[in-house]
Amino acid sequence: MTLVVVPVRYPLSKHSKATLGEAVRIAEERDADLTVLHVDLFQNNHNVSRVDLKREVESEVGQIDRARYVVRQGFLVEETIMEEVADEDADVVVIGSKQAGRWRKMLNRLFESPDVGRYLEEQLDCTVITVSAEGETIQ
Repeated sequence: MTLVVVPVRYPLSKHSKATLGEAVRIAEERDADLTVLHVDLFQNNHNVSRVDLKREVESEVGQIDRARYVVRQGFLVEETIMEEVADEDADVVVIGSKQAGRWRKMLNRLFESPDVGRYLEEQLDCTVITVSAEGETIQ
């Protein structure tokens, strides 16, 4: 079974809404399960629950068949997302272009001129799809 993971902010930002919409479309197109992931940073301590996340997502896009809602605690959003993607053995990760930029900055500290998509595909063995705030897929 194919699995699509989409990290989102809570409450949903404009960018998260666009990324979520594209992830839902991709999951439906590929007959895949969908994991909607929110990283609740330890240092912010917002205590977002799965119920909160599900309610927010369903108010935006309606009920999603075969969706799983996950809230993870972490210090770094990017690292926590990569751990979830690896743990779940995701096939596709749909991220916002802002998130891709943050990953690029993090990887820049480790490597010279990283290609975030290629790095994630090699390290996590999954397809990475980046979405703009307008909901357009960026190649």
